[in-house]
Amino acid sequence: MSTRIFIIAHTPLAHALRECALHVFADCAHSVLALDVMPQACPDATLAQAQLLLEPGGDTPTLVLTDVFGATPCNIAQRLVQGRQASLVSGVNLPMLLRSVCYCTEPLNTLVQRAVVGGTQGVMQVASSVLQKIDSHPHD
Repeated sequence: MSTRIFIIAHTPLAHALRECALHVFADCAHSVLALDVMPQACPDATLAQAQLLLEPGGDTPTLVLTDVFGATPCNIAQRLVQGRQASLVSGVNLPMLLRSVCYCTEPLNTLVQRAVVGGTQGVMQVASSVLQKIDSHPHD
């Protein structure tokens, strides 16, 4: 059984990340869900909307990815995973999502580890450009 991936993030990030994943893995549309949390959205109404999105899969294991720990999307996701076969990871980025999609057939606890590693390994300094002020006055 494949684990589905549910992104809950500030608008428009959730759907934008989903679209990026579909660009790379076009066949994963059925297993990657997204919910954008609008500014000033009622948390209870957003939770109800998230629950409706998860209904068709019933007891399918679900990896929930959210953007910022402690923010509204994460708080909603914490309530959403209670009582479900689900895990929540905060700090979603594209490398994390792509790694999750690649390994979605693995058990949920293994997928969580792969997601976190993919997210952290995807963050690196690639280049650096340091502008130096040229001293126009020679030192004596």
